[in-house]
Amino acid sequence: MTALPPDRRSFLRTAGGGFGALALAAMLGEDGLLADEKPIDPLAPKKPHFEPSAKRVIFLFMSGGPSHVDTFDPKPELTRFHGQKLPESFGPVKTRRGVDKNKLLASARTFKKHGKSGIEVSDWFPHVAERVDDICLLRGCHGDSVTHPESVYLMNTGSILMGRPSLGAWVSYGLGTENRNMPAFVVMPDPGGWPKGGAPAWGNGYVPAAYQGTVVKGGQAPIEHLATPSGVSAAQQRRTLDFIAESNRAFGTTRSADSELSARIAAYELAYRMQAHAPDVVDLTKETEETKALYGLDRKETAEFGTRCLLARRMVERGVRFVQLYSGDTNGWDAHSDLEKNHGTLCLQSDKPIAGLLTDLKRRGLLKDTLVVWGGEFGRTPMTEGTNGRDHNPHGFSMWLAGGGIKGGQALGATDAIGLRAAEDKTHVHDVHATILHLLGFNHLKLTFRHNGRNERLTDNAGEVIDKAIA
Repeated sequence: MTALPPDRRSFLRTAGGGFGALALAAMLGEDGLLADEKPIDPLAPKKPHFEPSAKRVIFLFMSGGPSHVDTFDPKPELTRFHGQKLPESFGPVKTRRGVDKNKLLASARTFKKHGKSGIEVSDWFPHVAERVDDICLLRGCHGDSVTHPESVYLMNTGSILMGRPSLGAWVSYGLGTENRNMPAFVVMPDPGGWPKGGAPAWGNGYVPAAYQGTVVKGGQAPIEHLATPSGVSAAQQRRTLDFIAESNRAFGTTRSADSELSARIAAYELAYRMQAHAPDVVDLTKETEETKALYGLDRKETAEFGTRCLLARRMVERGVRFVQLYSGDTNGWDAHSDLEKNHGTLCLQSDKPIAGLLTDLKRRGLLKDTLVVWGGEFGRTPMTEGTNGRDHNPHGFSMWLAGGGIKGGQALGATDAIGLRAAEDKTHVHDVHATILHLLGFNHLKLTFRHNGRNERLTDNAGEVIDKAIA
């Protein structure tokens, strides 16, 4: 028996992303996009609740969980207790493999004070350390889960459960796009593999599918299926799209509650416009050699991540609202063994490109209204796993924010003496999300979407804006 071809919805669910998935995604818009039976663009620009300090976001996601005690949170006491069991005074701690019974592991890194602020940063991030006065370091972060997928979802969607809208989807839903020729939300995964948890981390959940992330790669062809099919002229393609749009609108007059049509029309039109405008966005040949070197494109260790960081700048410069870059393949920063090799490699790959991004944004006048976020799904334990690795630690870890109305040159919050738990000015993931939305001009309590009879929001039933972080 011959299998039936998949319908559009089934195909979308199996699509990996890219330009083709962009068009298909927006075809599946949900109720609420049609007004008076006239289709509207779900990504049309919208005003936030109040005047924002940030217009766009670049989220640098360190997939796998970077060790805070080896990067941005020096712990002299951990060095003093090196080789000892976790003192009972720190209380019981749940780990996945009984790591709490293992010995404490001092950091092998050297921390030094940098900038006018004197914030200590490890020698794994010498270039980012030069930008420390632009950074607000959050040392008291904590989350809800000890496992990767749940923590990836929490950091990206505000819940450990799969199926909720991602942060980028909420921003797209709330603001629309500044550039009608590009998607509002772009995701650039590591070419070595997607994060644990996969595409739901940048999905739309229960908001219209037009708001989910569009996957863009680095390299020579960052956007898939961008070129017009062989043998199809621009005029022919335009006539085809016009015919589809007219047919959809005619059909929509009999189905006013079916909002899939408006998203479908908008997707085809965006796809058509991207064929003309996206090639310029991803064309790095127009960048100077000095700029390419700033991002590390002249070194094999930094060229790949540097290329994606440079693409991120070019995208936000041209009106993309939310860009998310993943550092690390499926395992990424998940250093259960040989932390020195694992983190040493990934820090080398990302340090100069990230510093270059901050420098470039600032000198172009973009940093003042572009929020840059750095962090992973959690940190790592001060205890060893095996002999030279660390386990997952959602109880205490570091993130940082820069630009977009953030007060740089400060470190807020703290973990305990050995870096096990958030102890002072604790910052939950919901608080980080509330702060990001605030900088974009939203009261996180009021940015809602009606779903199953409830006004849902990114921060669920929690979240406080981190006032000290705001300039």
